[in-house]
Amino acid sequence: MTTPDCYTCGREAEFADLPPRECVAYDEHWRVAHAVGTALPGWLVLLPRRHVTAVHDLTDAEAAALGPWQVELSRALRGVTGCAKTYVVQFAEAEGFSHVHFHIVARAADLPPEHRGPGVFALLRRPESEQVTADEADRIARSLRARLQVRAAAADGAGAGRGVAPGHHGDGFEATGGGRGAERGEG
Repeated sequence: MTTPDCYTCGREAEFADLPPRECVAYDEHWRVAHAVGTALPGWLVLLPRRHVTAVHDLTDAEAAALGPWQVELSRALRGVTGCAKTYVVQFAEAEGFSHVHFHIVARAADLPPEHRGPGVFALLRRPESEQVTADEADRIARSLRARLQVRAAAADGAGAGRGVAPGHHGDGFEATGGGRGAERGEG
């Protein structure tokens, strides 16, 4: 179920038309988007596909998939961006963004000390000239998809496939259409 006045639910309602940056990967419970308004390439947002405003309201199936998503996305970000580590954060407090979402943030080794830990949020809502462009976010999304596909194929051989789901946008990853906007990654 989605809620019409929720930004995230509105994007979910346009699922078939989302560009790569807004649907990096997904399964029946979760969708991954590259945050917009950020100066940090590889800032992802992991979103439940139904409207949920508190972690304790996740279903058992959503909760079971959450940890593997966070780990697989962190591994893929390391492989694509070379980040030293990832931050995983959840607040869902910003006005208009009460839909539960987890920030999975690529933290580069050379990130200045003032932007480490909670200071990383200073890199959101940056002036447009500092933001990761839509083209760059789409490039990162495609690279992450490729990395997740390889990991999922290897895991499927062991019976534990995770990370991506086939069938969306033709090959399961490539978006068609020109959806506008992207997950804002706020809150």
